[in-house]
Order: sequence, then C-alpha cells, then structure tokens
Amino acid sequence: MAKRLLVTYALWALGGPVGLHHVYLGRDSHALLWMLTLGGFGVGWLWEFWRLPGWVARANASQEPQPRGPEPPALSPVRFFGQVLVGVYFGLAALIGLSSLAGFYLLALPLAVGLGVHVVSSVGDQTSDLGRTLAAAFLTSPVFYGRALAVLPVSLTASVTAQQCRHYKPCRGPRQTLRARLYHLGLAYLAFTAPLAYCAFCNTAATARYTADTISAVLGWLRVFPSLGSFLEQLLLLPYRAWRLLTEGAGFGAGSFQEWEKVYEFVQSFQSEQQQLAYKVLGLRDGAPMEEIHKSYRELVKLWHPDHNRHRAEEAERRFIEVQAAYESLVQPRKAKPA
Repeated sequence: MAKRLLVTYALWALGGPVGLHHVYLGRDSHALLWMLTLGGFGVGWLWEFWRLPGWVARANASQEPQPRGPEPPALSPVRFFGQVLVGVYFGLAALIGLSSLAGFYLLALPLAVGLGVHVVSSVGDQTSDLGRTLAAAFLTSPVFYGRALAVLPVSLTASVTAQQCRHYKPCRGPRQTLRARLYHLGLAYLAFTAPLAYCAFCNTAATARYTADTISAVLGWLRVFPSLGSFLEQLLLLPYRAWRLLTEGAGFGAGSFQEWEKVYEFVQSFQSEQQQLAYKVLGLRDGAPMEEIHKSYRELVKLWHPDHNRHRAEEAERRFIEVQAAYESLVQPRKAKPA
C-alpha cells in the first residue's frame, strides 16, 4: 500500500514523540528509538519535519531494500553523536533500575550501553555488527568498574566500534505483518521500562536517593556553566510543579510519591544554596539589589583579572572564573522574571 505524505505528517504531529509515523513508514528501529527517548528527547522529532517527504518517497519506491555495493555507508557525525548520547541514556537507565544486581558493571551496564548504541546504528537503511559493538562495551566496562561515570567511556568505545562496522542492511523477504511488528516493539519497550517501573514503585526510597545523588553530581559539574545549570534545574523541576498542580487538594501525596517529591525539593533547594554561595563570592549580603551586584562584579573582575596578576596567575584565574560564574547565576534568574 502506497504511503501518503499527509498521513505521515498527521501521525508525526499527533504521535511523533512515540514514533507512530515511523511505524507507518515501516521504520521499526527508528520507531523503537523514538518510543524509548520520546522523540530523541524532543529535538529529533522536531528536526525530522523536513525529512518526512524523502522517507515517504523511499518507502513508496520499493517494498524491499535495493541491493547495495560492498562499500560502507558514509560516516555521519550526527549518527555518532546519537549513538554516544543514547548509549549513555541506556546506561543511566540501567544504573537506576539494575544497579543492585551482582556483577552489574560487568554484565548489565555494558549490555545496556551496547544495545542503546546498536539501536541508533540500525536506524534507516544501515546497521552495524551487534556482536562487535557489545564486545567493545564488555571489554571497556571492567576498566571503570564501580564508577557511575563508566557509561561515557563505554558508550564512546561502543560507538566508535559501531561506526567502524557500519554497513547497509541486507535485502530481506516479505515484510512482517503490522501485528507482529507491534508485538516485537512492545516487547522491546517493556524490556526497557519494566526495571525502571519496578524500582520507581517497589524500591522507591533507594531509587530516589540514587537519582538525587546523580542530579547533585551533574549540577555540581555545571557550576562553571551557570546558564546551562539553571536551565537544567528548571527542566528537572517541571514534572514536580506539574504534579503538584494536578494533585494538590486531591489527597494524592502519600506512599512512594513522597519519596520522589523529596528529589524535586532537593533540586529546588540546590538553587537557593547556589545563590547563597554566589552572594558570598561577590562579598554581598543575601538578596542584594542588582546595582550592588553589578558594582561588586566590576570591581572583582578588575581585581582578579589574570593580566593584572601575573605573579599569582593560577589563583587569579580561579577567582576570575568564580566571580563570573557567581555573577551569571545571580543575573540570569532575574532576567527571566517578568518586569
């Protein structure tokens, strides 16, 4: 049956973040990726608006993939970045849902990261060698045993291996029925979400503490990028604020939801602690007006500028960066407030 562009755009608009338009076009790997990442974290869903006509034309050109030559597909920096990002995402999901398992860093973590990388590798008309991708992940993971940051080097190694082993998908027989395709997509989705759901509702306190520790570490790294850190904090607080609006006054705040409420309250408290530290760096009292902030910032920037402190360059550079970060963390929230 010929695919229609209007139907594709309608499915993209109504169910794009869960991959309905990709199911319609027979792009099951892409549909699974969108289901697990909510449309590539929203960015991928919006970006593919311009690519839909080409995908519809390709779906209508032939019911089976055209034979390809022996040369591999062209190297794609976008695909490589997606492999690393989704590999890290799968690894973090495994850390939250499966970290209590024995041998987690030797088995579950590299398996999750490798599968995440391979899902991105299989989008479109190309794929990679799953065995070699998993082997790279399993060989890298023991080097960073016991460290939560292991997800990044493991994902990078698996992504490089997947790019080296990329090739076009072979021609296959008749396409599966829609029921069979949806069944396989459903199984893959359940395999990803079941451990997370179990930990969220059956092991809530430990999972909430682990999530809070992870958020604390990430926000701590972003202290040198106040604008990015502030954006991430606001993004993390959105679900909490929406939940409070929906449940306030409905008697819906007991049990496991109280543990997750603590996580979001922790993020909120992190903002106030960050502001108090910024006032201290600038030598101001809490709640100082904007005029005093500007004045103190100008004075301290002149005082600690590295060009004026060549005899203590290392200390001056550190203080200079601290002053800039403190100033941005105080100015950015006030800019966001309506006048």
